[in-house]
Amino acid sequence: MSTQTKLQPPANPIVLGKLGAAYGIRGWLKVFSSTEHAESIFDYQPWFIQRSGQWQHIEIEDWKHHNKDIIVKLKGVEDRDAATLLTNFEIAVDSTQLPELENNEYYWKDLMGCHVVTLDGYDLGTVVDMMETGSNDVLVIKANLKDAFGIKERLVPFLDGQVIKKVDLSAQVIEVEWDPGF
Repeated sequence: MSTQTKLQPPANPIVLGKLGAAYGIRGWLKVFSSTEHAESIFDYQPWFIQRSGQWQHIEIEDWKHHNKDIIVKLKGVEDRDAATLLTNFEIAVDSTQLPELENNEYYWKDLMGCHVVTLDGYDLGTVVDMMETGSNDVLVIKANLKDAFGIKERLVPFLDGQVIKKVDLSAQVIEVEWDPGF
């Protein structure tokens, strides 16, 4: 790990993946990427991990495909024992590293915490997670405690124009055409 360059920790961190188990004896680690294309995680630099509540910069020396996995060699990590100490740390970058999106495109992180309301004004709850299915993304909505339908969680497909009628990130509201009883 590089300590020569003192980089600013991410002001708005976003997790792009996770360091996996040590691979081999020379300090390589598996990498689990959350980016759309696994290799894209290397397009975003610098990487940080949070260790004991402190941001720590980690510098990539090399990476490659190995079978179906991606493995990475970090500077300063020279053996399996050092690599094992980094297992399960989340890889974060500053969200300003992410590219600008076109209209009607959203990062999942921007949808978290938004209230979801129907066209009739019924509050379905708050977005707490997103799921990727083969055909479309799905909003995971935690329903309000006093939901009239007794529902605790709703899964609503993120189909722009069909189900999703309006996304207002400044107001943190997503307007949907959806049956609240479903």
